[in-house]
Amino acid sequence: MEERNQSQRILNAAYKCISTKGYANVSLRDIAEEAGVVLSQLHYYFGSKEGLFTEVIKMMIDKYLKEINEALSVGETAKDKMLSLVKFFKDLLKNNPGLFKLLYDFTGLAMWSSSFNSLLKDLFNDLSKMIEEKILSNSALGENFKNYSPRAVARMILGAMFGTGIQVILDSNENEILDALNATQIIFE
Repeated sequence: MEERNQSQRILNAAYKCISTKGYANVSLRDIAEEAGVVLSQLHYYFGSKEGLFTEVIKMMIDKYLKEINEALSVGETAKDKMLSLVKFFKDLLKNNPGLFKLLYDFTGLAMWSSSFNSLLKDLFNDLSKMIEEKILSNSALGENFKNYSPRAVARMILGAMFGTGIQVILDSNENEILDALNATQIIFE
């Protein structure tokens, strides 16, 4: 039990450090200090920096999947569920931009690391599948989208959400950018 608490404390510290400072600006020493442990314990529990960050990515993925699944369970109609998803992203961008920054940071790393690539690819596939199943599978798409598969539209929605998220993080004073998420409703018109 003590080992589990220790490793979880290290994971939480790594999550906090990376989401506030960014991957490139965080050292293992920073994480050890935040966790209140000696540096060797990070190596003991996770083997390497990549091993630790792989576990942080898994923790982030679990959080995203759980919260987005909950958001997609709100409402009866596809449009209600879409509105709930938009609300989720808006709330996340306003209240927890660190989680978005962490996702973007790890997505950048995934371009160069095969182990990170696999994890992030699976996350985006799972999110697209969730959107497809919970919003698009039983709904009539608008005229402009009827020739596209639900999978393609789900990927477009996800891309719009994350792309808009990047813009909001880069220019948090621009409310119009955040309102752009509402435009995803056009897929039902």
